[in-house]
Amino acid sequence: MSKSQIVYLEHTSKVLAANPLNDPNIRDLPIYLPAGYDDNPSRRYPVIWVLAPFTSWGQRLFNLQAWDENIVQRMDRLVDEGKARPTILAFPDCFTRYGGSQYLNSSAIGRYEDYVTKELIPFVDSQLRTLPAREHRGVMGHSSGGYGAWVLGMRHPDLFSALASHSGDAFFEYCYWPDIPPSIRYIANLGGLEAFLTRFADIHDKSRDWGSALNLIAMSACYSPNPDSPHGFDVPCDLHTGEIRQDVWKRWLNLDPVRMASKHIKKLQTMRAIFFDCGTRDEYNLFLGARVLHRILDQENVPHTYQEFDGGHQRINWRYDVSLPALTTAIGHE
Repeated sequence: MSKSQIVYLEHTSKVLAANPLNDPNIRDLPIYLPAGYDDNPSRRYPVIWVLAPFTSWGQRLFNLQAWDENIVQRMDRLVDEGKARPTILAFPDCFTRYGGSQYLNSSAIGRYEDYVTKELIPFVDSQLRTLPAREHRGVMGHSSGGYGAWVLGMRHPDLFSALASHSGDAFFEYCYWPDIPPSIRYIANLGGLEAFLTRFADIHDKSRDWGSALNLIAMSACYSPNPDSPHGFDVPCDLHTGEIRQDVWKRWLNLDPVRMASKHIKKLQTMRAIFFDCGTRDEYNLFLGARVLHRILDQENVPHTYQEFDGGHQRINWRYDVSLPALTTAIGHE
């Protein structure tokens, strides 16, 4: 049997070309093809779309890591052990000037939700031997990728029948408000928002406060874009006092998975598999959002699997040992 392989499909995006902030609209799409793909030209495979975390992109999930497996090594092992079914994995590049897209459409940074759902999915189905139906398609990710899995899964049940979220962004008050004080401090010390937007990528000392400021700005570009604003987006707080701008914050909350879930219960009930987890020491307090989502789904009798584990937000690739078997089993049968 032939070994698994990584192939790169070049794709030219029309929806990303419409936004000048996008680096470039022609992007390679890395694809994991399972062992044996070339041996049987008539066999078709399910597909899982794997979404990268903030400040990352699909290909980075292939990085070799000390004392750990990358996702290719892990998937090969799980298939060899009979724990996961042979499945195509697709790794979209949704990196933006500000570090990420949250897999949403935004006038500030681009239509990344449309990029994945309207362009890449039909493109892959036309290029590879996929099972091109929602019953055989899943979406998963970690951190912002986990957020993307929730949002794409809830909003596009016609495309996905399974989702897995590892430490996905949720319960925005707890995961984003802690960034506000250090962001204000850092942006003011740099000379204001315009100075930050001009210089942030070139600053060598990328401190923790720098990261908080970048996260606040990036999420603003995703959750509260505003083409009439000088910067293309609205920040949810006063950058001098830190007071919450309730009109902007309401727009953020409309995209919070703990608020979205109740509005998408019927869609979630059609899922073949919903898996999510979070570490009890998560530094961004995401275990609280996960617990709320678990409670909502329990109350609404939505079948799902929720797990907590002893760990933080980083270096949790081992959790794919649980989610990949769950998703490949759910979408790998008729």
